[in-house]
Amino acid sequence: MTSETREAFGRVGIWSSALHGARADDAGKGAIAEAVAELEELGYGTLWIGGSPSPDDAEAVVAATRTVTVATGILSIWDHAAEEVAARIAAIDASTRGRFVLGLGVSHGPMVPQYAKPYSAMVAYLDALDAATPPVHSGRRVLAALGPKMLKLATGRALGAHPYLVTTEHTVEAREALGPDALLAPELSVVLDTDLDRARTTARNMLGMYLRLPNYTDNLLRLGFAESDFEGGGSVRLLDALFALGDAERVRARTREYLDAGADHVALQVLTADEGGAGLPRAEWRELAGAFADEL
Repeated sequence: MTSETREAFGRVGIWSSALHGARADDAGKGAIAEAVAELEELGYGTLWIGGSPSPDDAEAVVAATRTVTVATGILSIWDHAAEEVAARIAAIDASTRGRFVLGLGVSHGPMVPQYAKPYSAMVAYLDALDAATPPVHSGRRVLAALGPKMLKLATGRALGAHPYLVTTEHTVEAREALGPDALLAPELSVVLDTDLDRARTTARNMLGMYLRLPNYTDNLLRLGFAESDFEGGGSVRLLDALFALGDAERVRARTREYLDAGADHVALQVLTADEGGAGLPRAEWRELAGAFADEL
């Protein structure tokens, strides 16, 4: 990966599952367009469209911005055929297409009826993207990779990896597995609340769903957590390892821990008690931009 690619991603980005313009009404589409335009002005390096986005979601965010990198975080390979995805990417205006990065993942067995042999399915999907007309080359894609096999695949068949719900210890291991040249861009969930009991409640409201998915719990067990850490929406030890809880300076410090552990870029997902992480927390995004002023 070149220095230009690292610069294009920036050190800090925003991850949000609320940037699904294709699913919104006209008012919702307008709100998303205004929000992503502001995020670009605030200086974030990359906007990650979370929550199994579609190519249409990505096209809408690209169209509403001018210079920022836009990535899917993560498009499920079971939801969209590779040929369809390649065609939709080709339809994005040529002047802006170079800002788009296709983030791909295999999702989770409990969420996908046809889930089978996820590693082989990803390899076949990447082969189909390579063979499409026009193709989506490895330099325009990243993989949701947690375990060693998928991390190795991300090194050879993509720009690198975009791990979700990981610790700094995982970041160290991922960097070692990827080598020095591949992109490593973990997601980090954030609760801007100095009342730590309340912040942990907000975090648990989000985490509970993920603790029912074996890909995540297996990864956490590999990292040394116990089944008991998954009870009640997550132990304090687990929450403090997976989240940035507190004020903006604490978020900045936690982000620095991931960067020091080997990440090139950290994608911040802001969770709020009133929105459950599903809205557009523009005030919080502004607050974080102020804290990261010299990083953006």
